[in-house]
Amino acid sequence: MEAHGAGAPLAELAQKAAGLLPDAMAAKVTEKAAVDRLTALLACIDRVRRGGTVSISGVYGGQLDPLPMMQIFDKGLQLRMGQAHVKQWTDQILPLLEGDDDPLGVDDLTTHRWPLDRAPEAYSMFQKKEDGAVKVVLKP
Repeated sequence: MEAHGAGAPLAELAQKAAGLLPDAMAAKVTEKAAVDRLTALLACIDRVRRGGTVSISGVYGGQLDPLPMMQIFDKGLQLRMGQAHVKQWTDQILPLLEGDDDPLGVDDLTTHRWPLDRAPEAYSMFQKKEDGAVKVVLKP
């Protein structure tokens, strides 16, 4: 699900309205009448080559969202998606992340290291894509 503020104003309004409902009611409404912000997904469908594959990482929860099925069909696209089933790799990957060396190259992704008490400021910076923020590590 895309971050707040990324996409159509109607989807943002619908999400805010659902947030005002009691939790039990909001869950049922969201399950049956959810809309999501499709800006990133639609951009991928537009830009992928004919016969290409669009891989969706993350979660799109909108059941009412219109997808450009004619464009997807005409371009002969494959859509690949699913939950991140990381449990099957956790035991193998975690030891690689705990050492001082960086065989997976993940240390290079960190652009900012901030104290935990600055978390709200860090989240805001990351959401607004300010100061080249890619990955912010918060230290307690």
